[in-house]
Amino acid sequence: MKIFKIMVLLLFFISNLYSNQQKKLAYIVSDINIPFWQIISKGIKDKSNELGYEIHIYSSNNLKKNELENLASAISLKIDGLIISPINSSTASTLLEIAKMNKIPTIVADIGSDSQDYLSFISSDNKKGAYELGKILSKYMKSLSWNKEGTVGIIAIPQKRLNGKDRTIGFIQALEEDNIKVSGMYQQVDFSYEETYNYSKKLIDENKNLRAIWLQGSDKYKGALDAIKKANKQNEIALICFDAEPEFLEMIQNGDLVASAMQQPYIIGQEAVVTLNNYFNNKEVKKEQKMEILSISKENIDDKLKIIKLNVLGIKSDEK
Repeated sequence: MKIFKIMVLLLFFISNLYSNQQKKLAYIVSDINIPFWQIISKGIKDKSNELGYEIHIYSSNNLKKNELENLASAISLKIDGLIISPINSSTASTLLEIAKMNKIPTIVADIGSDSQDYLSFISSDNKKGAYELGKILSKYMKSLSWNKEGTVGIIAIPQKRLNGKDRTIGFIQALEEDNIKVSGMYQQVDFSYEETYNYSKKLIDENKNLRAIWLQGSDKYKGALDAIKKANKQNEIALICFDAEPEFLEMIQNGDLVASAMQQPYIIGQEAVVTLNNYFNNKEVKKEQKMEILSISKENIDDKLKIIKLNVLGIKSDEK
């Protein structure tokens, strides 16, 4: 009886795999050069391969023209399903409208959209994650008596993005509850080292009581650290980030970074493909899906290390 059940399950798997091989998926991402999107892409690739889908990935390099051209290229391949991580919530609406006209089910993986013409929106709980991060910073500042007059500067991702708005709201709420003021905020445009350095320098120069800089991203953290070092304020201004880089594991443990709110991009990517797979197989699909954000500091990094390596950094146990 057990052998019969195993054979039935095996035949079902082979049949499902064969049918999925006839389907093509496309992923259009704002900028594949940013590590966060690389890890989402890896999650999409791995799950597509596991379920037997053909996957095509396009990077828009943060240019709206490229984004539209990428969608045209994907449609020309006669794709069956689409995943997008758009440049911003506004451009997402355009992509969704075109996909709808072509009857292509579409998943929005992070960023957000001004339109709801999507099959499912999979995102991180940015507001909650930023709130928890703000609480970690408040506790840190209190431990050093920085909370009385000390302020926090923010280098934000574009606030046209839904995820950017949620991060700002959650973080500021946490600080306000502990009477800590935000002294300034600059929005990133090109996400370069130079931009991050210059914004950090401005925050330092313009605010004599600055005690922390919150970078709403991760990959250009060196720009902020270098600005703090150039001002000779390594022991006076703390750095706290959103997302993660492999170096953050050591930086948090040795105190160079107070904490980071780490999204789980590998899981977001995998869940996007699983959701399309459920749709193709007439299973339930949730309109909104929020993934947990891990607020990591020196206090909990050891306990969360295994989860961080796979879900946050996309490093499998068999990879170096």
